[in-house]
Amino acid sequence: MSTSFLSTSGRGLDTIRSLLPYVWRFKFRVGVALLCLVLAKLATVAMPLWLKQIVDSLNVAPSLLVLPVGALLGYGLVRLASGFFGELRDALFARVTQGAVERISTQIFAHLLQLSLRFHMDRQTGGLSRDIERGTKGVSFLLNFTVFNILPTLLELALVTTILLWRYDWWFAGVTLFTIAIYICFTLFFTEKRLRYRRTMNQLDSRANTQAMDALLNYETVKYFGNEDYEVKRYQRQLDKWVQAAVRNQLSLNALNVGQGAIISLGVTALLFLSAEQVVAGHMTIGDVVLVSAFLTQLYAPLNFLGFVYREIKNSLADMERMFALFAIQQEVADQPCAQELSSDQADIRFEQLSFAYDDRRQILHDFSLHIPAGHTVAVVGSSGAGKSTLVRLLFRFYDPSLGRVTINGQDIRTLTQQSLRSHIGMVPQDTVLFNDTIFHNIAYGRPGATQEEVVAVARAARIHDFIMGLPDAYQTMVGERGLKLSGGEKQRVAIARTLLKNPPILVLDEATSALDSRTEHAIQEQLAEIAKNRTTLIIAHRLSTVTKADKIIVMEHGRVVEEGSHACLLEKGGVYAQMWHIQHRT
Repeated sequence: MSTSFLSTSGRGLDTIRSLLPYVWRFKFRVGVALLCLVLAKLATVAMPLWLKQIVDSLNVAPSLLVLPVGALLGYGLVRLASGFFGELRDALFARVTQGAVERISTQIFAHLLQLSLRFHMDRQTGGLSRDIERGTKGVSFLLNFTVFNILPTLLELALVTTILLWRYDWWFAGVTLFTIAIYICFTLFFTEKRLRYRRTMNQLDSRANTQAMDALLNYETVKYFGNEDYEVKRYQRQLDKWVQAAVRNQLSLNALNVGQGAIISLGVTALLFLSAEQVVAGHMTIGDVVLVSAFLTQLYAPLNFLGFVYREIKNSLADMERMFALFAIQQEVADQPCAQELSSDQADIRFEQLSFAYDDRRQILHDFSLHIPAGHTVAVVGSSGAGKSTLVRLLFRFYDPSLGRVTINGQDIRTLTQQSLRSHIGMVPQDTVLFNDTIFHNIAYGRPGATQEEVVAVARAARIHDFIMGLPDAYQTMVGERGLKLSGGEKQRVAIARTLLKNPPILVLDEATSALDSRTEHAIQEQLAEIAKNRTTLIIAHRLSTVTKADKIIVMEHGRVVEEGSHACLLEKGGVYAQMWHIQHRT
């Protein structure tokens, strides 16, 4: 059986090898659990032996009948031992299974957080989370059913065959093995046939679920166009197809169960026929007949789940393979072995002759250079796609430039640890995304462990404290998924407060006040200007009214600097900046 499902996945053995180190951490528990497994199965196999003694003791003339106390006690003890060692095995192995899942999940989460921005921009979050979820469930299933179903069944089969060969004619062992072999082959063959029905069901179920979720997520659009009946009918058509596949799947299961029952019935009948012949010939007792039939019945119970176990183990290996494949994804941007820690209250930033492209077919930056002296504020403006946000990503070292370098205080940031580099930069993005947690948590995220007083202080500075105190739960208000319970301006003020709490020497403002009303924007602009006085500040802006007080303004087009200077100087030039200013001013 194992060869079949491993060869189906092609890389099943590699997947199991990837899993073994996580299990081997608990080698003592695994060893004791396997010992309990052996003891439980020995007790299980011993039960029919004691049952034979009881039957034979009672199969005598009434005048000679006495109570077989020893056999009864023996049967009771081995039955108790079978249950006890089985439960002890489960208890010991639970820590192995859950510990392996916990370690794998933690390492994958840490690995994903270390991967570069390019991976996270390309990934599909829903599919990635499902891969991890299915993979961890696959680990749990594989370990549990290997230890609790497959190994015990194989061990019991070996013990029963040995006993039958030892006590009886070889025909008994031969019929037992032949019956089990036919049963397994039939089950695996039929399960393979049934898998296509199950796959069809899963595909149709996913399609129907996706369609329903899409309609619910776009509830307002459905209402705008009055298309409720249309969406219901689309959903029902998918469910009708699913029902047809589900019925075929159930009929195939019924056929599988009938075939399995027929094989076991034929096997038991053949053994009973052989046993009856031996009893008539005087070579076996009635207890032997009970013993032989009990052995085959005990083997049948776990084999009854063989089709399910086989299918699920195949699926588990495939799911685990996808999950472990995530570990093979390498970091695009990694720390050098001798990377240094950045530690400075001042930051002099230089972008030196940078060239960069996300895709080789489209260059973003062309020989770009920019100097931001420590404590100065420089604004970068330009049309969409000019390369403004790319500068921020290179500064954070989400990517490395193709040519040129970025330095802080004369040090190439590639020689610094990414953790220390990013700890020196505070970011207020245009599109603020918050965690589905409290307002306090989202502000304190700028410096985990901050006190209530510190959080309140930065909230006041960001002009959001009064709004928070007006909420029923104040700072303990949940903001919803991605902060959807807050308006754009409120989210942006939370982001400003979070950055103020971090208190970095470098400040990056990417349209930091774009979602604010004019009155609030003016107040926040004054506050940001005050904060930026002692920091090296890079402003990315579309609205030129937000950068008029910058020490220097850089105008970008197609990844190049086309103009630079102060606001007044650039207006006097009458170039690209002046044209942009007049257009926005008229608007």
